[in-house]
Formats: sequence, structure tokens, C-alpha cells
Amino acid sequence: MSERGEPDGRSVRARVPLPAGYRPAVVTAITVLLGFSLLFLRYWNFELPGAWSASSIIASVLLTLAIVLEMVALWRSLQVKDDDEVEYAKTLRWLFCATILLLIGLLISAIAYNHFLNM
Repeated sequence: MSERGEPDGRSVRARVPLPAGYRPAVVTAITVLLGFSLLFLRYWNFELPGAWSASSIIASVLLTLAIVLEMVALWRSLQVKDDDEVEYAKTLRWLFCATILLLIGLLISAIAYNHFLNM
């Protein structure tokens, strides 16, 4: 900033707040997905009978990573600065990555369980 408080050649982006209802909706979506992920991981790791295989370990690791990313997305969505469109878009990318990891982990766990049943 210059002595007069003007930006030094950098453009200053105006903050664009989100429309009403967007933040509560994403917080709800994240918590529903997080709840499902935690319950599925609990079932997969502690209640499902059978021996562990390489694919079941990979599925558990992916599910755990998805849960971590979901928690980061939840933490970001609860921050005051997430009311800005740019920050909100970053939070949605975190959630998208978590969802992709979750789906891959679920697919691998289904394949691993199907393989276990056919043994």
C-alpha cells in the first residue's frame, strides 16, 4: 500500500457474499456425508467378519482420508471468511475431493467384500 492507503498496482477484489441459505446447506451436506462415512468406517473396520486383505486396507485408508477431507471442509465452512464466494468455492472443492475419495473407497470395499464372499 502507498502512503495514502492506495493499493500498489494490485487489484482489490470486492467481497461477494453468498446468497442466503448456501452456507447452512453445505454445512448440512458435509455433516450428513461425514456421519455416513464415520458409520460405514466403523462397520467396515470393527463389525464386518472376515480377514483383512490388501484391498480392504486400501479401502479403509481411502475412507479415512475422505473423513479427514470432510472434516477440513466442515471446518472451512464454519469460518466467517467462507461467506465470500471465492472461499466458498475452495470449500466446495475440498468437499468434492472428499466425496470422490469416499466413492472410490466404497467401490473398493464393495469389491473386497464381494471377493471375500466368493472365497
